[in-house]
Amino acid sequence: MSTEHLSVYHAIAARRDVRSEFSGEVVDDAVLTRILTAAHRAPSVGNTQPWDFVIVRHPETLGRFAAHVAQCRADFAASLPADRAETFDPIRVEGIETSGTGIVVTYDDSRGGEHVLGRATVRDTGLLSVALAIENLWLAAVSEGVGVGWVSFYDEAVLRDVIGLAGDDAVRPVAWLCVGPVTDFQEIPDLERFGWRPRRPLSDAVHQEQWSRRG
Repeated sequence: MSTEHLSVYHAIAARRDVRSEFSGEVVDDAVLTRILTAAHRAPSVGNTQPWDFVIVRHPETLGRFAAHVAQCRADFAASLPADRAETFDPIRVEGIETSGTGIVVTYDDSRGGEHVLGRATVRDTGLLSVALAIENLWLAAVSEGVGVGWVSFYDEAVLRDVIGLAGDDAVRPVAWLCVGPVTDFQEIPDLERFGWRPRRPLSDAVHQEQWSRRG
């Protein structure tokens, strides 16, 4: 493995939800394969590996989904009180088209059959396994100088239709990730930078022996 890649601590610190910093270039196929390999090495409940990765690059598909997301963003903005709407206004959700590559990460609840070791009493462990794969993907991307943006303004039925999942209830699209080279990574995450919400200090999140309500 190349020593040019970031340490895991540096990658964690540098990780950002990228929106407007995509360079417009398309991520190299070899780099994309390395990033997906890292995602596929994530741990999973019962070793079910319940994820799949749908790579979307067709300009018409990217444009269609981008238009849908823009409408969902506008609907959310219209629902906000005036002060929050003003804070939200500069926070971008673009990147679907400028990244050049979308990766839709899916979760197959049926993979592994009925008796999945480790999922009998906590059903969400399957979905959490997919989240681990996404985090692996994200940190690997950062170490390669590639940005990732998680799109969260969409109707699931629309996304299902976009990637051909309509009618398959066992498989759920979990995330559309915009993936592409960036001009730079912001020093401060956008939601902090624009005043939407600050980061909690670690001391507020650590509890000893039992959980307690804070703040």
